[in-house]
Amino acid sequence: MHHPVIERELELKLVLSPERSIPVPAKLLYLTDDPYAVHVTFHTGSSTPVNWTFARELLVEGVFRPCGHGDVRIWPVKIDNQTVLCMALSSPDGDALLEAPAGSVSAWLERTLRVVPPGTEAERLGLDDALAALLTPTPADELWLRDPWPSDESADGEL
Repeated sequence: MHHPVIERELELKLVLSPERSIPVPAKLLYLTDDPYAVHVTFHTGSSTPVNWTFARELLVEGVFRPCGHGDVRIWPVKIDNQTVLCMALSSPDGDALLEAPAGSVSAWLERTLRVVPPGTEAERLGLDDALAALLTPTPADELWLRDPWPSDESADGEL
């Protein structure tokens, strides 16, 4: 089965202070066989990129209003007449505030929503098919269900 991947390369800004930010190349990744999640890879200049995974729904909501708590918080902001998506990420390694171009993120999100519309994610996981396969009786089940054990009840009804 073909599992489409929807990706988008873009440049985010890592906010160091109100006056200073540095560009961070990033890749947004959506895998239809992991339909509830979005993956963001940050290329920070170190040998290993930094990967974050969080709910697609969180990013969709964050385009319109502040949302999230804990490790991932997202909210839209107008800066110089441009809408920017702020992402505050917290981990044991530290905290980061990133700004993403809202238009680019929204366009990418719309592509993911066309491929897997909200509410249809569970169908993508194939849970129904997997459960049906697990619950289908096998020849071994027939043997098991035959009850090879003699009855525990004694002839006179005592236990």
